[in-house]
Amino acid sequence: MATIGFIGLGIMGTPMARHLQDAGHTVITSKFHIPPKQELLDNGLQFAETPKALAEKVDITILMLPDTPDVKDVLFGENGVASGLSKGKLVIDMSSISPIETKEFAKTVRKTGAEYMDAPVSGGEVGAKNASLSIMAGGTEGSFERALPLFKLMGKNITLVGDCGDGQVTKVANQIIVALTIEAVLGSAGLCLEGWRRSGAGS
Repeated sequence: MATIGFIGLGIMGTPMARHLQDAGHTVITSKFHIPPKQELLDNGLQFAETPKALAEKVDITILMLPDTPDVKDVLFGENGVASGLSKGKLVIDMSSISPIETKEFAKTVRKTGAEYMDAPVSGGEVGAKNASLSIMAGGTEGSFERALPLFKLMGKNITLVGDCGDGQVTKVANQIIVALTIEAVLGSAGLCLEGWRRSGAGS
């Protein structure tokens, strides 16, 4: 079993980290906006003073943060994750953020000798709790194979879609398809309702 860094223990991150704990991994976190839930503390959650200190202690660091600026700050801010990286370490960003920024983050992280993957998820809080998330990963095949045992603890539909940034592109495309499908269904329902009314059945 490994010690895994995990920053971003919110609605999604908490159950994801808990699945790692339940599988026997030790999870270590660092300060962020949301205090960790008691269930993680009761299950042995450990702390590092800074993201840099966390990255120095672990081989794999997972991020699950709200938006692009949060990821940038945790990675490259004062005492950020990147300053604690070295050859052989892996950063996995499971947040849903900008594909363009993700590619830049990957380039910067790789200069430290470490590897970087983006692996945004879909499935929401229910999927996170049930370990049934869809995970769209972007990175090298080697990084993907290394991360796959952890991904399998958090999700079911897990796919390597390309290099860094491609996971985010796939997530955006998926969101657009879902939105268009919902719009089409609602539009069809509206037409049916209007026809029903015109037929006099709704009188």
